[in-house]
Amino acid sequence: MKPKEFIDQLDDAKVLAAINLAEQKSSGEIRLYVSNGRVDDALSAAQIQFARLGMEKTRLRNGVLLFFAPKSQQFAIMGDSAIHEKCGNDYWQEISKEMSALLKGGQFTQAIVQAINRVGDALAKHFPRAPEDRNELPDGIVRD
Repeated sequence: MKPKEFIDQLDDAKVLAAINLAEQKSSGEIRLYVSNGRVDDALSAAQIQFARLGMEKTRLRNGVLLFFAPKSQQFAIMGDSAIHEKCGNDYWQEISKEMSALLKGGQFTQAIVQAINRVGDALAKHFPRAPEDRNELPDGIVRD
């Protein structure tokens, strides 16, 4: 994951469209965070941003954060307690493996969109959208 290429090539419109489509099928919340700085441990940094973004405050505890630190060439996927309980570590590792292959090939947007689609499918399966569901968190890409 080359930092400048990642940032320059990321197609925000495609990513946001994938998030919107995934969230239309479930009560879950998906966010993308792109860090401009270096991190030692992407998962630890993701945990900090997860809390800072209030993602643990969703009604059903089913938020998922995709965290990227291009300068460190690291990323992490973090699901809140309810979705993590349904999917488990193996699921997140499987998505990470798929993303790694695409990222190494320079397919940055595709890697993120594919991950969002996979996460959206899991959220739809375990937390299908109900009539009273509302968007609890902003869908925009967060950058620091």
